[in-house]
Parts: sequence; C-alpha cells; structure tokens
Amino acid sequence: MTDDRAHGHVPQPQLDTSVPQSARVWNYWLGGKDNYPSDRAVGDHIRRTNPHIVEIAVAARAFLVRAVTHLTRDVGIRQFLDVGTGLPTANNTHEVAQAIAPDARIVYSDHDPLVLAHARALLVGTDEGATDYIDADLREPDVILSRAARTLDFDQPIALMLMGVVGHITDDEEAYSLVRRLVAALPSGSHLVLYDDTNVIHPETMNEMTRSWNETGQNPRVNRTPEKIAGFFEGLELLDPGVVSVSRWRPDEVEVGETVEVDDFCGVGRKP
Repeated sequence: MTDDRAHGHVPQPQLDTSVPQSARVWNYWLGGKDNYPSDRAVGDHIRRTNPHIVEIAVAARAFLVRAVTHLTRDVGIRQFLDVGTGLPTANNTHEVAQAIAPDARIVYSDHDPLVLAHARALLVGTDEGATDYIDADLREPDVILSRAARTLDFDQPIALMLMGVVGHITDDEEAYSLVRRLVAALPSGSHLVLYDDTNVIHPETMNEMTRSWNETGQNPRVNRTPEKIAGFFEGLELLDPGVVSVSRWRPDEVEVGETVEVDDFCGVGRKP
C-alpha cells in the first residue's frame, strides 16, 4: 500500500464511533465484525423499517462478483478502480479479479477512517498484480484519478466500480457530473459498473429507510428511479440486459428461477 501522507495528502478526521457510517452499517448487514453500537443500532432500525435490506445487500454483492468475473474472464479487463469501496468483506473486487487473472491491478478509494485502516491491513493482493488503497471521496474525482495513476495504466482499459455510492450524492446533476469526470479520464474499452438504491419494488419501505438513515447518518442518501440510474451510462454502450435489478443482471444458472427483484438497480456500460 502507498501512504498518501508522503504525497502531501491531509489525513481525514479521526474515527468517531458514536456516529453511524454507511460502510460500517453495510458491513453489519453482510455479517461482518467491523462495526460499532451506533452502526448496529441504525442497522437494526433500518432492518425493522425495511425487512428487505439484507436481501438487497446480499444481491448487490453477488452482482459485484458476476460483473467482475465477466469483465475479467470474458472481456479481458485487468484494471479496476473501485470508488467508495466500503469495508472489506467477502469477495472483494481484487479477490474476484485476481482469482481469475493474478496480474490484475486494483485501486480502492474511500474516505472513512475505519475503511482506511482495514483496507491497508486486509486488501492484500497477489504478487503478480497490484492492490492499492487511496484516501479520497467520490467528490474528489481529480484526486482519485491522479493517485490511481500511480498503480493503474490509463492507456489501457479500466473498470470503474461505483457500487452503492452515487446515492450519497443527492443532487442529480452533481452526481452525473462526478461520474462523467471519472469516465472521461478512462480510455476506450473501459467499463462503468454501477448500482444504487431505487424505490420501485417496495417504495414505501425504501423511502422510509432512506428517511430514517438521513435523520441519523452523517452522509445522506437519495433513492433514484431506474431511468435516472440509466442516465449515468449516457454515451456508453450498455451491456445486456441493460439497467435492471441487481438480482437480474446475468444471474448464474443456479440462480435463474430463484431470483426476485430488489430495490438496487444496476448496469454495466462500455466506453466506445
């Protein structure tokens, strides 16, 4: 791992365990141990409000695995930029990619102090490839790009992973602008992989969940329609089956017939 302090980056504020953070709440829902009472309290409250949330979390992680597998195995992508990665759990991007291609190179970005500490300790990749972590927020696209360039070759295709993070940018135009800035820096043949919350399957519970989170969390969220999520792929070639519930994006054979739609919609788009 590189140390951003050596490059003049000012560290983020120290960890405040009394304030719930979405990365730690998500970790709790996925059965992880890297969370605190404040995170578990909010996580339990949201689960009571929206009993589908754990199902959503599991389906979203399964989508990540299928998307990274497809891009690595079938498309030949060997570089991934995972922004807003959250806390390491099972089947992280580098684990999936490097299990197929040990020479794959992955850069993670987040701004939670706990994520930073755990990433540096746990996100260890193969000797043949590279796995790095940078301390930067989605709202800092130029910082992300400049620091990612230490590990990634921006003359070769890169998969940009935005997994459940754009919902924290509550203004639509700001969110689109940030994603466009990141995609613009990628070469032809790169891919955008994105999912986020909607409110079309269970609108009442999703809206109530978001309202509850926004009352208790530091980083507010917004639910977007599938049409607005499709807007992030403007100018890209959407892979089949387009923008769909994460459970419906190329499910494995064993999953077909058993999947139900959840209120996270996703897409994978190729930059021409």
